[in-house]
Amino acid sequence: MAGYTCVMDLEAARELPKAVLHDHLDGGLRLETMIELAAASGYSALPSTDPDELSEAMFQGGSGSLRVYLESFAHTVGVMQTAEAIERVAYEAGIDHHRDGVVYAELRFGPSLLTEQGLSREDAIESALLGLRGAATETGLVFGLIISAIRQDHDSDDVAAAAARYVGEGVVGFDLAGREIGHPPDDHLPALNRAREHGLGITLHAGEAAGTESIAAALGKGGAQRLGHGVRIIDDCKVDGGEITALGSLATRVRDQRIPLEVAVCSNIHTGLAPDVAAHPFGMLYRAGFNVSINTDNRLMSRVSMSSEVMAAVEAFDLTAEDICAITVDTLRAGFGDWEDRQRLIDDVVVAAYTATT
Repeated sequence: MAGYTCVMDLEAARELPKAVLHDHLDGGLRLETMIELAAASGYSALPSTDPDELSEAMFQGGSGSLRVYLESFAHTVGVMQTAEAIERVAYEAGIDHHRDGVVYAELRFGPSLLTEQGLSREDAIESALLGLRGAATETGLVFGLIISAIRQDHDSDDVAAAAARYVGEGVVGFDLAGREIGHPPDDHLPALNRAREHGLGITLHAGEAAGTESIAAALGKGGAQRLGHGVRIIDDCKVDGGEITALGSLATRVRDQRIPLEVAVCSNIHTGLAPDVAAHPFGMLYRAGFNVSINTDNRLMSRVSMSSEVMAAVEAFDLTAEDICAITVDTLRAGFGDWEDRQRLIDDVVVAAYTATT
């Protein structure tokens, strides 16, 4: 496959098998689903009931900051307050990823955000699992569910306890999301310890809104095995002529220990991390040997799919089919789900498909 130029057509990109590690359930609702769920639940704060107008309202391409970007979640969370709504959103997320050529998906959400009308955290988790299992049965998608606690809240240990009940039933990881600045992992050590003790993988949002100090904290007391975003590790690198020429001690650790960075290029642009795709550090990090994956983050707010994210990376960073295959294999190796399933996908689906392109 060496040197083979990737086809840029979106339909061709959809045919390539892909894996995603960082996708928020409440950041990927279908517009029609939002409208229908709002009507069914009496949620009256939706910006519009016209799909085109709602699309414009939910798109955060011009937000320029993570704080503004996250404000739009009030509407998706607002219509996901029943078991039926959560199950539907999870099912549709699985179906949509499958249609986009995704063979392995780890999706995440914060169950505490969905308890305003009486659901328990466990109710929310069970509903999401039910929806994802339905999609998996229908399509063959392999999935894992990551449970997120919110950094600025004070119930992370309760969230971890709820997540621990579903180890072996589809819940594979624990995450800290929300306001990165001012809310370090140190504030949530009981939750992180509980999650680890029960065998959950630890992936923490870090190096998105905050810099290397956040990454260091996530890898230190936070015990992160993966970094959600993590691209601010570039701040610990010397860059010259568009290439990384030297690494600081933290960047060296991240690269040499193959710590996975769950990168979402377009989302990072929309939250102000880079002005455009070409200026994003993904390409430099990949060429310098960092373990980067391609992710959607929030398909609704950023108007992306895995296929569009792959295409953007290929076009901006001159990636070959061999590069995309290697990134996809590394993504599967970094997953928290059943290893036999991931190994089967690597050997029988991903490598086979990319070999067939040549």
